[in-house]
Amino acid sequence: MPEDLSISRLAAVTLLALVCAALLTGLRHVLRRGRRAAAVRRPAAGPGSYRTSQDVLPAVPGRRRIGPSLEAVDLTPAERDAFERLARRLDGGR
Repeated sequence: MPEDLSISRLAAVTLLALVCAALLTGLRHVLRRGRRAAAVRRPAAGPGSYRTSQDVLPAVPGRRRIGPSLEAVDLTPAERDAFERLARRLDGGR
């Protein structure tokens, strides 16, 4: 044991090293489990097949869609022209 380190400092450094090792081991376990599960569920390769992030790493939750559903409205030519004029006016004529 080095003479310039107290017992408490040496214990703290040792504890920190053990916690880091445990975290790395846990992270490795999660990543390997996700990879192994994705290999079992892997879709057949072919046209139109793709892998999502849930297939690769199920430990990370997917994104939730928040807000109203998307909708599209077909504008008449007159409405489109009125919208363009409004956008130009709000943009300062640029």
